Amino acid sequence: MSDYLELSDLGKSYETPGGGASIVVKDFNLKVKRGEFVSLIGHSGCGKSTVLSMVAGLNPQTSGGIILAGKEVVGPGPDRGVVFQSPCLLPWMTAYHNVALGVDQVFYTASKEERRQIVEYYLSVVGLEESMHKRPSELSQGMRQRVGIARAFALAPKMLLLDEPFGMLDTLTRYELQQVLLSLWGRDQRTALLVTHDVDEAIFLSDRVVMMTDGPEAEVGDIMEVPFTRPRSRKEIMASPLYDRLRAHLIEFLEVHAHKKGREKAKGCVPKHPLPENNESHSPLTLQLK
Repeated sequence: MSDYLELSDLGKSYETPGGGASIVVKDFNLKVKRGEFVSLIGHSGCGKSTVLSMVAGLNPQTSGGIILAGKEVVGPGPDRGVVFQSPCLLPWMTAYHNVALGVDQVFYTASKEERRQIVEYYLSVVGLEESMHKRPSELSQGMRQRVGIARAFALAPKMLLLDEPFGMLDTLTRYELQQVLLSLWGRDQRTALLVTHDVDEAIFLSDRVVMMTDGPEAEVGDIMEVPFTRPRSRKEIMASPLYDRLRAHLIEFLEVHAHKKGREKAKGCVPKHPLPENNESHSPLTLQLK
């Protein structure tokens, strides 16, 4: 597989009220091969979503370049299907018409019947065959997210960009939709970039997991290969000793950077009151990544 997405020395900074600049992401370099599923993971505020929004063309980079399928990314476009944490559906439209809105614009040369078939196919694949004519207010949060997934895939984009798409869902619904996503993705293996704070989700879905250092000036800290074959069974993966080693590596990276961030914040600061002698330590599994 050849490189399909190239992020070269990507950087994003914002002007501060004092006239300086706050650097969120600096010298971010990443190459993603065609058909690869890559996750970005890191602590809250490290710049994961900032990187994704720059690839989506929704947030122009301050420095560096983005090349997708041999062309420079200079703004948003239908060649990138985006699924957000909240699907942002138009409340006055049904699930069908929320998906059809994009399909009609992208496939405007297709017949009305062909466009109808596209919309109905993807809504059926995500399990909404009986609910496609309901408005968002009549759908559960999980069902609304299914509409968002169907909308992204229906555009036949060159790349899928997923910004914590299951972050607002309960565990059972999240597991179910992860499987829906993998089933859809497995049909044509579109190149995918996922932002997540969930270690288990990153391992289950991805071919590689990119670990980001904490900001400011966040960059790629480490990249971990996930060697499990596809299609994947969650039960089989979680029973594998390799799964435990991959998970431990991710958690160790995140824990080290959490401690590093804490030390930097505390540098030069003297607490007004002494810490309690029986200060409890916390397991890496209790780290709050979001």
